[in-house]
Amino acid sequence: MPPIKALILAAASSAFILASQPLLAHSDAYLDTQKGANGGQLRMAGPYHFELVVAGDNKEARDSAVVVHVTDHAGAKIATAGATGTATILAGKEKSTATLTADGDNRMQGSAKYASSPDMKVVVSITLAGKAAEQARFTPLAGSK
Repeated sequence: MPPIKALILAAASSAFILASQPLLAHSDAYLDTQKGANGGQLRMAGPYHFELVVAGDNKEARDSAVVVHVTDHAGAKIATAGATGTATILAGKEKSTATLTADGDNRMQGSAKYASSPDMKVVVSITLAGKAAEQARFTPLAGSK
């Protein structure tokens, strides 16, 4: 086989192998190194990224906003019209749930009573219109004091 044909065959084979590999998922550790576009914590949720934004200054439990921005893995906004969701918040010994509703292009919003604490854990579940429910777990204030 002439050298140029061998080179073209090798390049084509390499491209095929690379293209057929599944995309590697972003780990929580990796996403924690990324700054969310809206200042929140990022997590993977199936084919989406969820960015959770919560109040970081509630010394005592009080009603506060819970906002989730939905994008694809490239950061493009995913429409949330017709979507439903919940955010279950565990902070200290308290548990509360926010019902999330579509609020803009790619945003889900609700409110819940919570205190802002570094041990806060939040489980977000969102069902986009015509899609299966996707879920992500967050520790949005783990790095704060």
